[in-house]
Amino acid sequence: MRYAHAILILAAVMAPGNAAAQGENPPGQDATILVQGQRDRASNWLQAETDHVVVISNGGEKELAHIAHDLERLHFLLSVLLGRIDKPDGTRKLRVTLVGDGAEFDAMALRNLRYSPGPYSRAFPGPAYYDPREDGAVFAASRFDQKAVIEQGQDLAGILPDLVRATTPAATEAPGAAAANPGAGSTLPASAIARFGRDDPFAIAVNERAVPISAEGRILAGYARHFLLTYFPHAYPRWYVDGFGELFATLATQGDGRMEYGRAPQGYRKVLDRYRRYPAADIVTGRYLADRDAGERWTPFHAWALTHLLFFSNERKGQLRAYLATIAAGGSMEKAAAAFGDLGKLQDELVAYDRGKLPFEQMSYPAERAAEPIVRRLSEGEAAFVKGRLELGARLAIPPASADPKADRQRTAAIARREDWLKDLRRDAARYSANRDAQLLLAEAECRSGNMPECAAASARVLAIAPGNGDALAWQGIAQAGIALAAPANERAGRLKAARITIARANRADSESPLPLLAYYRSFAAAGETAPDVAVEGLMKAVDTVPAAPGPRLLLGEALAKRGNTAAARNALIPVANGPYETPEAAPARTLLSGLAQ
Repeated sequence: MRYAHAILILAAVMAPGNAAAQGENPPGQDATILVQGQRDRASNWLQAETDHVVVISNGGEKELAHIAHDLERLHFLLSVLLGRIDKPDGTRKLRVTLVGDGAEFDAMALRNLRYSPGPYSRAFPGPAYYDPREDGAVFAASRFDQKAVIEQGQDLAGILPDLVRATTPAATEAPGAAAANPGAGSTLPASAIARFGRDDPFAIAVNERAVPISAEGRILAGYARHFLLTYFPHAYPRWYVDGFGELFATLATQGDGRMEYGRAPQGYRKVLDRYRRYPAADIVTGRYLADRDAGERWTPFHAWALTHLLFFSNERKGQLRAYLATIAAGGSMEKAAAAFGDLGKLQDELVAYDRGKLPFEQMSYPAERAAEPIVRRLSEGEAAFVKGRLELGARLAIPPASADPKADRQRTAAIARREDWLKDLRRDAARYSANRDAQLLLAEAECRSGNMPECAAASARVLAIAPGNGDALAWQGIAQAGIALAAPANERAGRLKAARITIARANRADSESPLPLLAYYRSFAAAGETAPDVAVEGLMKAVDTVPAAPGPRLLLGEALAKRGNTAAARNALIPVANGPYETPEAAPARTLLSGLAQ
């Protein structure tokens, strides 16, 4: 609420007199579901929504509702443990998308730009997809369980044909004579052998050692990490954010009012028996990140163990807080590690910890504090763009220009991939020309690719379908600002003013959306103009709405630095510059911080 006055001023100052009727339709209204004059049919995609998450899946309704409900329960548990219960929450809901098997997930080619856990042993499945975007974070994972093969066995796919031939009596009887056993005179059909092949998720191997990787556990871990970075947005060491997620991956619920956390993951001791313990001193100081061999000894189970010890130990818990506080203030991990005292003793304690009985906690809670989700089926028009919404983050990212020939070739290839993806998106959006979600996605993709006239056209189509839609007005204003900046100098001021009026209308249509707030500030920054105070206050509001997103924080740090507010600029920049995962915004943030120090 502390920015409400500034945002109302923005709407009042910029809104034209004849715009009072705009924004009457709520920004979350259902899209018109007419496609080429025909009613859009229901799809096989479902959506479950709770107070803090929106989960989309192409699996069963019961599975979806269970996962969404458990995520809401986890949110409540974390709020209790970290002292956030019943506190105001103006953040955007995490959007979780669950797809089918690994092949379907891999086909989307989701490249993580702001999320890189580990590095872990190659035996463990690759990371899910997480992107703390400036208009709201998204998370995606497979909804199928997996396994980590920590010791390879003999694959029966290779020996089964020989085994079949060796145990099948030769057909030496007279023609037409029956074998002694039914079917003994012929080998097994090829289909019976193929089902044991390498592509079969249930392929049989002899003497294989593997541990299960629960799909729901990966989803819970992802949400726990998002919770930490959203509600406590500081700089953290990577191992801690990784371990924090693993700590809550084994959340178990019983009935409607009981849950427990902290139990060791299934196969925990098997993994620790297989991999030598990586030195705790190298983990807490961050030295492991520069060790190419760390991935052969560091696993999510080890991250769980170290975090579990520090989280549950009364003595170590205070040390952990001091360690994290030093890093949050901009101190190095080496300096922060002094909080743990003798790191050799920490190592000994960690080894002994594995041999003891590991603690966990149970709690009861009123069932209404984590209500059941509301489930609905998506239309085919909505479902057609579920994956595109995810892909947009990675497909539109282009490396910066470079004099290095190799980097320049990579940039050229990235631009070509983006254009191919955009071509397909335009074709699909044309098929659903009367679908709001299709045109909104296209508008965003065009604007983020710098195609401002095309963005303006797509956003206009949305406004024809849903007059007053806040997101469409925001993209229209962004497109108008981009067109204004490319206009002749004598037209620029007037065009920018018109763009800001559109952006103000978007803010009035949805005052909680960060898009118009960011667009308004950028309209000044991109033009080389000093942004007014109301634009900077809007930027602060945007950061509060999407705290985990590094982009708005970088903008805020730049704005505050220009105003000479060094302390506030440092607070905004440190989580970006020294965050757990390297992001495209991290290097510019470190450069700004260095300039502030000088």
